[in-house]
Amino acid sequence: MAAARRPSAKAAPTQSLEHDLRASIRLLGDAFGAVIEAQDGKPLLDTIEGVRTASVAFHRAGAGAELLEARLSALSLAEAVRVVASFATFLQLQNIAEDHVQQKRLDPDADRLGQAFESLRREKTAPKKILDLLKQGRIAPVITAHPTEVRRKSVLDRVNAVADLLARLDRKDDALDRAALMRELTIFWRTRLLRPVRLHVVDEIENAVSLFNLSLLREIPALYDRLETLVPGAAELPSFLRMGSWVGGDRDGNPYVTANIMRTALQRHAREALGFYLNAVHELGANLSLAQSLAGATTNLDRLAVKSGDVSEHRADEPYRRALSGIYARLGETYQSLVGQPAPRPSRLEAAPYASPAEFRRDLQIILDSLIAKQGDVFRTGPLPTLIRAVDCFGFHLATLDMRQNSNVHERVVADLLAGAGACEDYLALDEQARCDLLAEELTHPRLLRSPFATYRDETRSECEVIAAAARARRKYGPDTIVAYVISNTGTVSDLLETFLLLKEFGLFTPGDPPSASVFPVPLFETVADLRAAAATMRKLLAIPVAREALKSRGFLEIMIGYSDSSKDGSYLTSTWELHEATKALIDVSKEIGLPLQLFHGRGGTVGRGGGSAFQALLSQPKGSVGGRIRVTEQGEVAANKYANPSSARQSLESLVGGVLMASLGKANGADHGAHAPLLSRMANASMAAYRALVYEDPGFLDFFYEATPVREIAELNIGSRPASRTGERSIKALRAIPWVFSWSQVRAMLPGWFGFGSAFEANKADLSELRDMLQGWPFFRATLANMEMVLAKGDLDIARRYANLVADRALGDRIFAIIAAEWRRTIDAVLAISEETELLQNNVELAAFIRARAPYIEPLNHLQVELIRRHRAGDRNPLVREGIHLTINGIAAGLRNSG
Repeated sequence: MAAARRPSAKAAPTQSLEHDLRASIRLLGDAFGAVIEAQDGKPLLDTIEGVRTASVAFHRAGAGAELLEARLSALSLAEAVRVVASFATFLQLQNIAEDHVQQKRLDPDADRLGQAFESLRREKTAPKKILDLLKQGRIAPVITAHPTEVRRKSVLDRVNAVADLLARLDRKDDALDRAALMRELTIFWRTRLLRPVRLHVVDEIENAVSLFNLSLLREIPALYDRLETLVPGAAELPSFLRMGSWVGGDRDGNPYVTANIMRTALQRHAREALGFYLNAVHELGANLSLAQSLAGATTNLDRLAVKSGDVSEHRADEPYRRALSGIYARLGETYQSLVGQPAPRPSRLEAAPYASPAEFRRDLQIILDSLIAKQGDVFRTGPLPTLIRAVDCFGFHLATLDMRQNSNVHERVVADLLAGAGACEDYLALDEQARCDLLAEELTHPRLLRSPFATYRDETRSECEVIAAAARARRKYGPDTIVAYVISNTGTVSDLLETFLLLKEFGLFTPGDPPSASVFPVPLFETVADLRAAAATMRKLLAIPVAREALKSRGFLEIMIGYSDSSKDGSYLTSTWELHEATKALIDVSKEIGLPLQLFHGRGGTVGRGGGSAFQALLSQPKGSVGGRIRVTEQGEVAANKYANPSSARQSLESLVGGVLMASLGKANGADHGAHAPLLSRMANASMAAYRALVYEDPGFLDFFYEATPVREIAELNIGSRPASRTGERSIKALRAIPWVFSWSQVRAMLPGWFGFGSAFEANKADLSELRDMLQGWPFFRATLANMEMVLAKGDLDIARRYANLVADRALGDRIFAIIAAEWRRTIDAVLAISEETELLQNNVELAAFIRARAPYIEPLNHLQVELIRRHRAGDRNPLVREGIHLTINGIAAGLRNSG
């Protein structure tokens, strides 16, 4: 049905890309085939090859579906599981090949930072203006534990190893490297793709921290070096790019994140940062062998050397080494103090721990100043200034940890505390205005509500323990350790005042004239209704003096906007538009209070959860909404894809900074497109109506969704610590956005990323000319349509039809699927009409080529998944059935790349 509109071979990219991609895939594929034959024998390889060649022939010629079906049907259960494992592994290899080809061809995305500076130079933007923006800027990717990464860390390690070998073999065909590739692929083939047990929060902490070791600890400081080559004076900039994390602090719907888990996360952060610094200082000590008699040293350096206590006769004439010995000793004691165990390579010198990262940085600066003063500017770059930048970026805390909790939990906790203190017997019975009046009054005086003699609910005790742990952590690891407290499901002013009240209980909010805070509530507006009311909610909050003055003490106004839940609530188009409009309204609020706005974008990996090109997303933001300040979540498989190896991390970080510069200063992004707002508003309303009519108002849709997608099977995957549903009830509203989107991606319907747009276009098709103008001249609409086009190109409704046949009530299955199919056709027709293309991705030939290359390897997994789910739901409890289902989920997710 939809195959004719998929990217076709006619939309082929340049011969160079096609040739390079096929060559890389062939190299890895041939080697992988040789491994399978060596490890499992030729019969298994022949079986796998039979399925592969049949699927490739079907996708190239559009015929031969019967042969593919016959070969899949002939597989025994054991054979099916091995075929699935091979295809899932090969899709990982294909991703490696794609990434390699993009790097090799210097894809335009590879130097977004250089492009941004070149564009600003053409627009005659003064370098000082760029530096001034970055001086007050704040850019923070925030790693989350959202469960969309189906790959184990062991698999990611194998991916990185194979990628390195592919790059080396491309440069030089070396027999030793070919042998190493075979060895790595053998390990890969014998490595479990699936986790045997469910991830715990400590595992998620470890996975997040591993990204720092793999790339971030080196690549973030290196970015500042790159900036210095683009704009003189960048070396003196404060560290505007820093990392954040939710892993170990996000309690929303996750009962396993406790005060103890938070302490574990922060201790693990400190261990990674301090371990990195210890290694760096040790290497500096080995390298800086300058002799006093030959090089000289400043007075401050001499004092630091004497203070070190290093009296070794071998270093008597080496003040730099002696100073570094003392620094190393102090750093080792800091490690012991903050991590709770001896440093990996303890010093023999006696020393006191550093009281703060600033103290450590000061000592390093003394060494650098001496080197520059005595040896010249050659030392202005190199490992020492890079280490100083790293200390400035990561401190002893590595990444700033956000706390997050649902407003409904705070409501109950505050009610319990107020009742225990005799301040209000039934807070929950109060209306919104009464709540705000009571809370504002409580925030004006220092009286605490908690009493050691009162009896509280378990939930209250747990929440108080977490906030108390946060207060202690700030004292132990530094004030940048925890700064923001994100309030999920923010819908009223009292949601934020309740958080202030809880912070006050532990000294993180201080009443006074003026009041101040050291941890700040950050509202998260998620649903369409809450986004529409966001500006009004903030104005009401800021009208309360105690709240306004506390927020002003931070120096800027931070607000988080949620892409995932707003899309699940009202359709992709509606979510995208309402986020845009809410942003514009919040800009006005920030101007009224006289504070810069810092938006925190809660984006997922898929388009249905706010995914797509981060660079294009930045360029499509409303004028004045960035201003050098942004935070954005990096979730699941996207975080690993971006930061699991140095080259992708470098590209991602530079793209983010380049996008912020262009969105903040670029003249092309300052145009006013308000004339198009009425049309897009009408389309957003029509899209939401069509979407909600199916998802929330059709009485049969819930049963269809649970039977026609693997949502139940996904919930059994060991990919995250957090339950799939917020409340445990079987409803779309209670279901988290991740399993919602993940399920539709697996069946290739991709419904959250497009449904409703076709109906919206049909209701407004008379405005086709204006829509085409919007596509050409409005970055926001161009990005919206491009993301939707990508989703549609990855989709396949012929495959989705097979999943619909799993619905026990065939009439229900046929009816709901017919609605989806009709909207699919309408949406594709609309996209093609607006873009004036004859097929999807006609103007994005490289992406079309990548999708086309993956399709023959994903489709057999979908076919086998359907049959295995059918057996599993019929009561077949053979462990191979469950393993096969989970392997297909793993493989399809790898093939789609941004599946959750």
